[in-house]
Amino acid sequence: MINPKQIVGEKAAEYIKPGMKVGLGTGSTAYFTTLKVGQLVKEGLDIQCVPTSKSTEKLAKELNIPLIDIASVDELDITIDGADEVDQNKHLIKGGGAAHTREKIVASITKHYIIIVDQSKLVKTLGTFKLPVEIIPFAKEISQRQVEALGCTSDWRLKEDGEILISDNGNYILDCNFHSIPDPANLNQKLNMIPGVVENGLFVGMANTIISGDQNGHLTIF
Repeated sequence: MINPKQIVGEKAAEYIKPGMKVGLGTGSTAYFTTLKVGQLVKEGLDIQCVPTSKSTEKLAKELNIPLIDIASVDELDITIDGADEVDQNKHLIKGGGAAHTREKIVASITKHYIIIVDQSKLVKTLGTFKLPVEIIPFAKEISQRQVEALGCTSDWRLKEDGEILISDNGNYILDCNFHSIPDPANLNQKLNMIPGVVENGLFVGMANTIISGDQNGHLTIF
């Protein structure tokens, strides 16, 4: 059976050219891009990369992909990452892997931001997937109540052992069920105005290219 995540992940790697500075995404789809990048580097591709999470950094090092510190970079040529939902306007929900804050920082300095998904992630309106919001531990209950006042129910993300999950940045993730998000730009702004909120998983107007695939190997690029 064809794996659509692998198909789109490898297709996106075709956009990478010698000499580029590249952002490497996080998650089960971006994983295949990183594997492909590792192969291309082994074959002689000269690039420098910035990982969006500790897990991607670990994989990149295992593949001998040249990494650079994001603090030393003003701009990335391209970033390839996955998403949990993509709407018809290319707005996204990300953060299923708890890396959306770092992913958004990387996206913000990227010239060409490519999102790779299987077709199940394409939706008319965002909101079926619970929106991740990263919150500092201090007085987290206050931040939670203020987030819920915007019209959602929420739960703290837990690890398999039942303990609260800690992000790469040392914060907590609040998964918020809004059911439908017809105006992601407005909600994005309101969430990030709440004290204690570090960042949320709405990526509004950031994606340039969406590559989606199905189990038959058919690709859709828009």
